[in-house]
Amino acid sequence: MKDLQPIVLEGINPKKPLIIAGPCSAETEEQVLATAKELAHHGVKIFRAGIWKPRTKPGGFEGVGVEGLAWLKRVKEETGMYTSTEVATKQHVEEALNAGVDILWIGARTSANPFAMQEIADALQAAGADVPVLIKNPVNPDLELWIGAMQRIYNAGIRRIGAIHRGFSAYGKHLYRNLPQWHIPIELRRRLPELPIICDPSHIGGKRELVAPLAQQALDMGFNGLIIESHCDPDCAWSDKSQQITPDVLNFILNTLVLRDSSQSTESLTLLRQQIDTIDNELLEILNKRMRVSREIGQYKKEHRMPVLQAGRYDDIMQSRVKLAQEMGMSGDFMRSVLSAIHEESVRQQIEILNDRVI
Repeated sequence: MKDLQPIVLEGINPKKPLIIAGPCSAETEEQVLATAKELAHHGVKIFRAGIWKPRTKPGGFEGVGVEGLAWLKRVKEETGMYTSTEVATKQHVEEALNAGVDILWIGARTSANPFAMQEIADALQAAGADVPVLIKNPVNPDLELWIGAMQRIYNAGIRRIGAIHRGFSAYGKHLYRNLPQWHIPIELRRRLPELPIICDPSHIGGKRELVAPLAQQALDMGFNGLIIESHCDPDCAWSDKSQQITPDVLNFILNTLVLRDSSQSTESLTLLRQQIDTIDNELLEILNKRMRVSREIGQYKKEHRMPVLQAGRYDDIMQSRVKLAQEMGMSGDFMRSVLSAIHEESVRQQIEILNDRVI
């Protein structure tokens, strides 16, 4: 993919991050237009809305379908904004192109499916399409699968291709809805330096309070833009309401983001701090896994009428771990404090299981 073209749109400054915003789902014509007009008032140029919504389980809201494309047309006519939506099938591509949608994106479930990606690529080629296509990372952390999805679109003749980093699915409870695993888009940038990469902090965080810090982190890492879910009344949204923000809040976030003017060949203090943030998040994930195992041990002890506290094992762990920490150059007192706090929390959770309380 040597001749990729930048995603340049008339009226949008190519030297600034590309901002795409709008609701997770197009719910009603009134909701779409109200949100679009508020976003346009704040200077957002590209409107996004899900017309077809893939859901994990049947029975939930799965999008309004083709009817919503007429609402996107009204957005263009009444605000002058560009429009974008997600496509997952040949029919989606055809309907969206016929409706004049300006930018297509491909979701994480679809990008993980080579058969679906080829169907979309064939539809784009058959239509002779010349629209930007943004491809979200697959749900699983597989860089080759992500690049393969882009190659299929490239082979269909599309040259304005971009990647959307929306994080990767993981089992269990985590700080983020989808784990960022920043090293994967960093490696993607190394391999395809001309490829625009856009961050989706809404889907990474899963909570509206995480949108701003994730957006800043992405820009600090040199991402080319942001795609953010914004709804005129997020608490009443029909899908993903916890991660959507109002246009006013979005405007505040965008105005407080810091754009770095220069790049350095060596790691700056900002990048080093980002590494600390990433490592801290990894520590939280590891501690979460440890507590999960501790709860399983608590259940075992309950079933076998064993006491929670077993001093002999605790002493052995403390001595061996402290010794290892000292060999790594850390303070023994520091490691004793850390291990003591971890042990105390493990005991607390096991006692709750013994007492038949919900954790």
